[in-house]
Amino acid sequence: MEMADQNTVAKDAVSNNGNQRKLIKDFDPPVKPRRNKYAIACAILASMTSILLGYVYTAEVSPASSRGFLTSFPEVFINGGILLGYISNYAFSKLPLDLGWRVMLGVGAIPSVVLAFGVLAMPESPRWLIMQGRLSDAKRVLDKTSDSKDEAVLRLADIKVAAGIPEECHDDVINVTKQSTGKGVWRDLLLRPTPSVRHVFICAIGIHFFQQASGIDAVVLYSPRIFKEAGITSHDKLLLATIAVGFIKTTFILIATFLLDRVGRRSLLLTSVGGMIFSVTSLAICLTIIDHSHKNLTWAVAMCIASVLCYVALFSIGLGPITWVYSSEIFPLRLRAQGCAIGVGLNRVVSGVLSMTFLSLYKAITIGGAFFLYAAIASVAWMFFYLLLPETQGRTLEEMEQFFGKYTKWRSAAKKVDLQRNKVVVNSGGGNREGPLEN
Repeated sequence: MEMADQNTVAKDAVSNNGNQRKLIKDFDPPVKPRRNKYAIACAILASMTSILLGYVYTAEVSPASSRGFLTSFPEVFINGGILLGYISNYAFSKLPLDLGWRVMLGVGAIPSVVLAFGVLAMPESPRWLIMQGRLSDAKRVLDKTSDSKDEAVLRLADIKVAAGIPEECHDDVINVTKQSTGKGVWRDLLLRPTPSVRHVFICAIGIHFFQQASGIDAVVLYSPRIFKEAGITSHDKLLLATIAVGFIKTTFILIATFLLDRVGRRSLLLTSVGGMIFSVTSLAICLTIIDHSHKNLTWAVAMCIASVLCYVALFSIGLGPITWVYSSEIFPLRLRAQGCAIGVGLNRVVSGVLSMTFLSLYKAITIGGAFFLYAAIASVAWMFFYLLLPETQGRTLEEMEQFFGKYTKWRSAAKKVDLQRNKVVVNSGGGNREGPLEN
C-alpha cells in the first residue's frame, strides 16, 4: 500500500519548471550503452591493417562512449605482434638455423591473407563519404556504428557542418564544392593556422615526439643487450626476459584501454610519464653501478630487470596508447587526416632515429648515460604535457575548441565550460538530462 502511495505521489509530482511531470525513475542516472560490436569489428580490422588507418579511421567510426577504448587498439595490436614475435623467436630458435628464420618470416603471411579478405567487409568512413557527397551512405554507416539513432543524427550534423554542407540538406547524393573536399587544408594547418589550430598542432606534434624520444624503442628493441649488460649471459634466459618485456607491455596496454574512458587522458598521461622518469633513472643508476663494478651484483641485476619491466608497464598504461587517442580527438574534422598523418610520420622518424643511434649513443656516453639522457627528455615531456595539454575526456568538439589557443590558460576555459554546462542542466529542470555527447 505504501509503495502504491509513493507511485501516486511520483506521478503527481511536477518538475521545477512547472511544465513537465516526472516519475521517480526519471531521476535515475542514464544507463551506460553497450559496446557497439560493429564499430569494434571495424576498429579491430583497421588497427591490424595499418597504423594510420587504424588511428584515423577508428576515430571517425567509433561511437562517443568508447572512442578512447577503440582508438587505443592500434597500440594493442602493435605490441601484441611484438610479443608474438618474441615468442616465435624463442620457439623457432630450437629449429635448425637454415630452417628457423624461413619459418619465422613465412608465418607472417598468414594474418596478412586473413586481413586482405577482412578489409573487404569494412565500410568507408562517414567523413570520407560525406566529403564525396554520399550522405545516405554516410548515414547508414553512422546508424551502424553509433550507440543510438539520436547520436547518429548528431554525428551526421557535425560532419556536415565541418564539411561545409548545410545541416538542413537531406539529399541522398549531392555535389560537393571544392572547399568541402579539403582544398586549402595544408594552408590552414601549417601556413596560416588559427590560434586554436596552432595549439592543437603543437600538442599533437609534441606528444608524438616525446612518445618515442623518451626511449621506449631503445628499451624494447635492445632489451636483450640491456639484460646482457646487466649480467644475464644465458641465451635462453635472455629470450625469456625479452618475452617478459613483451608480455608486460601488452598486458598493461589492455588495462589502459579500459581506463581511458573512465579515468581520463591527462591524469593517466602524467602518472605514466612520472613513473617512467623514476624507472628509467633507476635503470641508468643500476647499469652505471654494474659497469663500474668488478664483481657480479645480484641486487643490481634484479633492479635492472625490475626497472625495465616497470618502465614498459608505465609507458603502456599511459603515454603509449594516449598518444594515438589524444591526437585523433583534438584535430578539427577537416584537418584530422592531414594532422594525424604528420604526427604518425614524425613518430616513425623519431623511432627510426632512436633505434639506429642507440648503440652509437651508449658506446659514446655509456649505456647508463644513454638512459640518463632519456630520463631528462621524459622530464621535459612531463612539463610539456602538464602545461599545454588540456583534458579531452567527455568534451564535445565545440567545447574542445575553447580549450585550445590559450595554451597554459586552458584551465580557466574548462571552468567556464563547466559553469555553462551546469547552467543548462539547471535551466532544463535538473532531472533526467544526459550530458552532451562526446565527439
